[in-house]
Order: sequence, then C-alpha cells, then structure tokens
Amino acid sequence: MPKLNIIDTHAHLEGEEFAGDFEAMLARAVEAGVSRIITAGTNVESSEKAVALAQKYPQIFAAVGIHPQEIHNAQKADIQKIAELVKNPKVVALGEMGLDFHRSAVYRDEQIKGLKRQLEMASELRLPVIIHNRQSTKEMIEILSEWVNKTQTKTPGVIHCFQENADNAGVFLEMGFYLAFGGYIGYPKSLMAEVIKIVPKTRLLTETDAPYLPPQKFRGQRNEPAYIVYTVERMAEVLGKTKEEVANFTTENACRLFKFQ
Repeated sequence: MPKLNIIDTHAHLEGEEFAGDFEAMLARAVEAGVSRIITAGTNVESSEKAVALAQKYPQIFAAVGIHPQEIHNAQKADIQKIAELVKNPKVVALGEMGLDFHRSAVYRDEQIKGLKRQLEMASELRLPVIIHNRQSTKEMIEILSEWVNKTQTKTPGVIHCFQENADNAGVFLEMGFYLAFGGYIGYPKSLMAEVIKIVPKTRLLTETDAPYLPPQKFRGQRNEPAYIVYTVERMAEVLGKTKEEVANFTTENACRLFKFQ
C-alpha cells in the first residue's frame, strides 16, 4: 500500500521540546507519510528559529508572526523584523497571529492593534495568514470581515485549531478561510465531528500544533508531526472516506493555500 502524503500545516518545531530528538522526530514524520511541515513562529525569536529550520530541512517551511499572547511584549521594530524574515523564500505564511482573550484578556487593545498591523502586512506581501482565535470570536469576525472586504482577497488564510460551532464555521468559510483541525477532534468530549461534516472538502486542512494538543492516544505526552495520521483517520471516519482520500484532498488544499509546488 502506498504511503500517505500528508502536510502538517501547523507545528512549533523550534521549541526546546524537540531539542533532544529532532532528527528522530523528523524521521518518524517521514515514515508516517508527512511530506511537509509548516513550523509557525510566535514572536521574533521563534520566527527566526523557524526560518533557520526551514532553510536547513527541505520538508520544513516557516510561518512568521507575533502570537496574541506575545504581542504586548513586542516592540515597534519587531513588526519590521517579521517583514524582513518574510523575504526568505521558504516563508509561506504570516502567523501565528490573532486574538486570545482566555489567557491574555488584559491586553485586548494591544492584541487587536497587533493583529490589524499584521493583517495589513499580509495584504502588502500577499501572503496567507494563520489565525489563532480563542474566546474572541465576536471581535475576530468583525476584524477579519472588515479586512477581507477591504482587500477583496479570495483565500485569506486559515483558522488554526478550529474549535468553534457550525454557525461560526460558516462565517469564516464565507470569508474564504480554510479551517484546520488537529488531534483534539478525537477527544471523547469533542464536538467537532458535526462541524467537519459541513466544511467543504476543499477547505479542510490537517495540523498537529505539536508539541501541543496530542491525539487521545498520547494525551499527557508531547505531540509530534507523525501523530497527524490519527487526525486523518478520525476525519476519514467522520466523513465516510478512506484515510488516503482525506490525506489527498487536505494535501491538495494545503498546496493551494500555501502555494507549494
């Protein structure tokens, strides 16, 4: 049976969690059928590390940006540094950016300003965005809707780690966003099965968010790109497809959005 061809559209490989077995982790990903991994920066330092990894390893690509939990620490020069990193040909997106009112609600104004500035940069650079949205959907919809209408972009980016209801999924889909799902869709209390069913198969993406949010089988342990097969299998189960079919169309979607050859 041919190996699956899967793209992990969101991981954080630049962290210390992978320092001890990086090469072995990548080998396991290749063995599982992961052909490409996008590692997403969360501030200038991690974005620089993401780009360095992308330059070193052919299957790794980078996204650069400032996470909402980091934006209050950012200096004005940091946005310019992110803009400089984008010049690297292996940078395929801006992000992880967004809003998070769960842990960092005290910095609401800074988060909103930081998100809007990074969205402006994405428009200038014509790059897709990777959006983090946690307990901030009302504000997120308002900001993204205004931005999409202003720029008239047809494929603005992806809502990372989607865990909203079907109605909100419809709003983001109407704007043109892709929705990415990870190992959490297999958690016993997950409500994502019904959401996944209403998403057009041309807008579904798979991700791990490694080292975070491991599949149910590995709860309490470090997540890694090889485990994306569990997300593909669960998505196939929900959609009544084979895992090969899910791997194929989510990979096609990732190639379309991030302009992989």
